[in-house]
Amino acid sequence: MNSQTRRTQILEYLTHSETPLSATWLAHALQVSRQIIVGDVALLRASGASIVATPRGYVLDTPTSGPCYTVACRHTAQEMERELNLMVDHGCTVESVVVEHPVYGQLVGRLNLSSRYDVAQFVEKARAHGMRPLSDLTGGIHLHTLRCKEEQAFRRLVEELRQAGFLVE
Repeated sequence: MNSQTRRTQILEYLTHSETPLSATWLAHALQVSRQIIVGDVALLRASGASIVATPRGYVLDTPTSGPCYTVACRHTAQEMERELNLMVDHGCTVESVVVEHPVYGQLVGRLNLSSRYDVAQFVEKARAHGMRPLSDLTGGIHLHTLRCKEEQAFRRLVEELRQAGFLVE
């Protein structure tokens, strides 16, 4: 298989997948190295493909449904899982985390977490790699971009975040 055919196949896999696909999975499916896949994805992005890397793998950047909200939070690294679970338990998708870095400016981590399973996988992967939350760079303060099915779900979530001491007001 030549490189162009392989890149077309990567887009096909991503188009038809309902879950994120890791570079390792794609490499196995296409019988190449993981590094080849990473390079192919970079070239696809450079040519205009809207491929997003999430903690669980690659996805096509497609709009999700529901109103979009931003919430400011602060907590310790040990409280991250609890905060994320509160968000998904209220029917919200945690699209991203954003911090303001003094040198690099705004840093965005694409999360796309919509269930406790997604949160557990994210937290386990962070632990396995010895990673700290982006919010460690800003004393725990960060923003989340959320997509909620309805405004009432977001309002209930804000109240729970407030009660948990996570909400920055």
